[in-house]
Amino acid sequence: MINSIKDTIKLADGNEMPMEGFGTYKLDNQETMDQAVKTAFECGYRLFDTAQFYNNEELLGNSIKKLEINRKEIFITDKIPEPKQGYQSTLDAIDESLSRLQTDYIDLILVHWPIHSQFFATWRAFEKAKADGKVKSIGVSNYHQTHLDLLSTAADEMPVVNQIEDHPYLTQEPMVAANKQRNILTQAWSPMGRGATLQDPTIKSIAEKHGKSTAQTILRWHLQRGISIIPKSSNPERIKQNANIYDFNLSDDEMKQISSLNQEQRTGDDPELVYEIEHQYPTK
Repeated sequence: MINSIKDTIKLADGNEMPMEGFGTYKLDNQETMDQAVKTAFECGYRLFDTAQFYNNEELLGNSIKKLEINRKEIFITDKIPEPKQGYQSTLDAIDESLSRLQTDYIDLILVHWPIHSQFFATWRAFEKAKADGKVKSIGVSNYHQTHLDLLSTAADEMPVVNQIEDHPYLTQEPMVAANKQRNILTQAWSPMGRGATLQDPTIKSIAEKHGKSTAQTILRWHLQRGISIIPKSSNPERIKQNANIYDFNLSDDEMKQISSLNQEQRTGDDPELVYEIEHQYPTK
C-alpha cells in the first residue's frame, strides 16, 4: 500500500519508481519551473516528468541544478517524440535529452506516441540505450493493447510503464487490465481530464464527505486502482494539495461510483490515429 508521496513501487525490471510524480507539461519559463520544482520537492515529490515535445528539459535540468537537488534522490521520466523516432535518431535524441537535463542517465524513457514506420526500430534503440546505461527503465506512452501485442512479437524486453490518458470520464479499464496482465504499470497523464471532471457532482459529493477537494479525491481514486499519477500545476497551493492525498481512503462503493462515470471521453489524441498518421493532431 502506498502511504506517502515518497513511497515507490517496484517495476517489472526491478527498479523502483514513485507512484506519484510531478508533471511539467506547459511549464515554459525558468522562473515558473524553478518555483514549481522547489515547491514540489519540498512537498515530497521525487518523480519529475518531462518530454522533448514540452521544450522544457533544459529548464528542468537548470532547476534541479540551481536547487542543488541530489540527482540520486529524484526520478526523471522523459519521452521521445514522433519526429525523432527511428533507431539512430532515437539514440541521438536520448543523448540530446541527457545534455539538456544535465544528467548522465534518465530513470525512465518513454516512446511518446506509437508510429507505424519506426515502431520496432525505436524500441530497439531503447533496448540499446538501456544496455548502455543511459536509461534505467524503458516504457511507452499512449499504447493500445494492439500496440503492446505487436511489440511483443519482436521485443527482447517489454515496457515497464505505459503512460496513458486516464481519468473518471475515460477509465480505460480494459487497457489497465491488459497492462497489468503484462506486468506493465499504468501511469495516468491528464489524471483529471484536463479539468473536465473537477465539477462532477458525484465526485464533489464524495470529496465533501472526506473534507477533500475533487482533485484530491480523483488522485486518490487513481492510486487505489494501482495507477501511477503525474498531476501538473504551477500553482504552489495546488501542488501541495495534490501531494496531500495519503490521509484518507475511498470506500469500495465510492470507488465504484467514480469508475461508473466513464464516458469514453478523450481530451487528447487517439493513439490509433497517431500511429497511422505518425504525428499528434490538434484536438478541440
